Amino acid sequence: MKVSLNWLGQLVDIKESAENLAESLTCGVIEVGSVENLDKGLDRVFIGEIKELNRHPNANKLWVCDVNLGAEAVKIVCGAQNLRTGDRVPVARDGANLPNGMNIRTTELRGVVSEGMLCSAGELLLDDSLGDARSEGGILILSPDAPIGEKLAVFLGLNDSVLDLELYPNRPDCLAMVNVAREASLLSGEKLNLPDWVDYAKKPEVPLVQTPGIKIEEPELCWRYAGLIVEDVKIAPSPEWMQRRLWASGVRPINNIVDITNYCMLELGQPLHAFDHDKISGSIHVRCAYEGEKLTTLDGIERELETDMLLIADGKQALALAGVMGGLDSEITASTQRILVESAHFAGFSIRRTSRRLGLMSEASNRFEKGVNPYGIIMTLNRVSDLLVEMGAGRPVALVEETKYLPPLVKINLTAEHTSELLGVEVTKNEVCQVLTKLAFTYTDNGEKLSVEIPSYRQDLQIEVDLIEEVARAIGYDRIPTALPRGNQTQGSRTPEQEFRCQLRRSLTSLGMNEVVTYSFIHPKNDKEWGSLNQSITILNPLREDLKVMRTSLIPGLLDVVARNISRRNTDLCIFEIGNVYLASEQPLVNLPQELPRVAGAVIGKSKRHWLSPVITYDFFFVKGVMEQIAGEFDLTFNYEVPPDQDLLHPGRSADIYLNQVKVGFIGEIHPAKGKARDLKRTVIFELDLAPIMHNLQDGRQVQSIPRFPAMQRDFAVVVPLDTPAAAVMDKIRLLGGALLQQVDIFDVYTGKPIPDDRKSLGFALRYQSLERTLKDDEVNSLNSLILEGIQQEFAAEWRK
Repeated sequence: MKVSLNWLGQLVDIKESAENLAESLTCGVIEVGSVENLDKGLDRVFIGEIKELNRHPNANKLWVCDVNLGAEAVKIVCGAQNLRTGDRVPVARDGANLPNGMNIRTTELRGVVSEGMLCSAGELLLDDSLGDARSEGGILILSPDAPIGEKLAVFLGLNDSVLDLELYPNRPDCLAMVNVAREASLLSGEKLNLPDWVDYAKKPEVPLVQTPGIKIEEPELCWRYAGLIVEDVKIAPSPEWMQRRLWASGVRPINNIVDITNYCMLELGQPLHAFDHDKISGSIHVRCAYEGEKLTTLDGIERELETDMLLIADGKQALALAGVMGGLDSEITASTQRILVESAHFAGFSIRRTSRRLGLMSEASNRFEKGVNPYGIIMTLNRVSDLLVEMGAGRPVALVEETKYLPPLVKINLTAEHTSELLGVEVTKNEVCQVLTKLAFTYTDNGEKLSVEIPSYRQDLQIEVDLIEEVARAIGYDRIPTALPRGNQTQGSRTPEQEFRCQLRRSLTSLGMNEVVTYSFIHPKNDKEWGSLNQSITILNPLREDLKVMRTSLIPGLLDVVARNISRRNTDLCIFEIGNVYLASEQPLVNLPQELPRVAGAVIGKSKRHWLSPVITYDFFFVKGVMEQIAGEFDLTFNYEVPPDQDLLHPGRSADIYLNQVKVGFIGEIHPAKGKARDLKRTVIFELDLAPIMHNLQDGRQVQSIPRFPAMQRDFAVVVPLDTPAAAVMDKIRLLGGALLQQVDIFDVYTGKPIPDDRKSLGFALRYQSLERTLKDDEVNSLNSLILEGIQQEFAAEWRK
């Protein structure tokens, strides 16, 4: 909200500078973001009249201008070609520092001394619409009645300061000048000078009629609707004083009718809209859009509406998006003779929903979203009526109105004792009463309690502590003594889940992997491919169309990172991400979705060359080693099974991961067909669900001392049928090996001659060790023979000698 100090000064006595007032407001929790002096750079710019124009003796394209400044005359050299004798123009004198950064000095140009500069609108950072039509592309030509010798800033009404308020959502009342004046009076202690027409109980100044009828079909979305009927409309520019105030407030003047609606909105906080009355057919309906209904808005765009969007319509068609933007078919034109000025109360959530979906945000929608005062609707139309008559813009003849609901005024009981208790400073009852008087709040003294009636424009005051805060603001927060908080201090620590994530992160980074963070929003197509589309959550207002659903898998985001790096010739990647996925338990979504923690990774290429370590190829076996590292880090055991019907991963280089017979994830190389389509060939990925892993963590880890007795190793190879899983053979070896068999590793898988085509050779390394004694060769050989016999019987294996 931009507040003109000159405008504010007509509503409240202001005896301090703009900067001091801004500090007072900020201390009272009406935060001022910045103070802008509109005449900055214009203090040495005056209005001059060109008395004579002569060609420069030494330059054909330059003019020597004799300029009358009232008290003196100066010569100025100028190259503009739009000047005429008698024109009144801005003259920057010696020493001027213009808004565009130019410094003006008396100087000699081609042998002629120039005592300043004639200025264009652009050089003064003024709007191009100012001045005569000849001003375009040249010097700013002012109106013939511009006073010679007067400062340009004074003539244009720029001798003003603008406070830019950064309001919190709970103070929509301060989106109105009259309420900012109330705050300025309260916090500065100066007298409030509100006009008589600021009266929420005042009756309409024109007769109430029934035509056109108002039919509110959505009472929950529109509590009250009123329209002022105006005849004999004369479209013309608004007066200078109104244009200056609109410019200072950041609103561009258009014509008298539109400017009056904008002016009253800024003044009283009630958004307004003017319809061409002759383009309204029958009654006015406040309803939601029909299925497939369309509306061409004032910006010329045809918009397809949704059935929960609130409209203003007549008996034939939609006229406007309620509280957001008017329709093109009912707009005011130069030929308009009759208008209907709308003043209404619309539900904030409805306006917010419509404006966000259509991407239409405005001063009006901002006020409706935060909440307008339903009691101020008629008062605002009374003000519109007064301005129309004052400016000769039209003749108000009648008013139509329909009210479905008016909220009761809030009453709050307040005590000085409770106020002092909460603020921590002694506040007397007399002081509380003085504050309520300054706020212009009506109250009844009931002994210890004060019964306070809250005005309708202060919707933020609902309970006693709200009023106590008003007392604190009024007496000054500096009266409240500072005190250190007291209480038992506890040492901060991570939660078990945080500790788990940190440990997992350290483990993965120790393997040379780099952590990345991707969007929680992904494309629906990718979510369907890698996640669960029937459990995905669609975003109502997505950042982009390709980020329309919340992810149900981390893989799509990682693959986008890989693809982006490969397109930039970074073909060696080893990345992971720890994050949440979001699963809806119902469609449409009613309850909050599940947020499940997961870890996922993607690798491609190979590690960088280094003198201390060999080059590692990032393949399926590297990723399986990463899984084993994670399992070992948390003292778990993963089992791997060939996934059934896998069309996303390579059929021979993929596996599902199980923990205690529960699937917790997968690893695999992307299917060649999929990889070729996105240039991701030989990319290996993994994803693990962290919830079951954390559930299976042990409270403590069992450790054992380094064995005192030596280990013995035996290697052997067996030939088994081609379809025999190596993991099944290893499980059998562990079962037969008993307690003395400490470790089993597979070191070779071979097919080819002399092995038959339907069989393969598996090589195993077995490590035997006892913690209590030194093993003997006969004992180990006997156990090794038992293992060979067992796998020969179960898998039809042959010992390969």
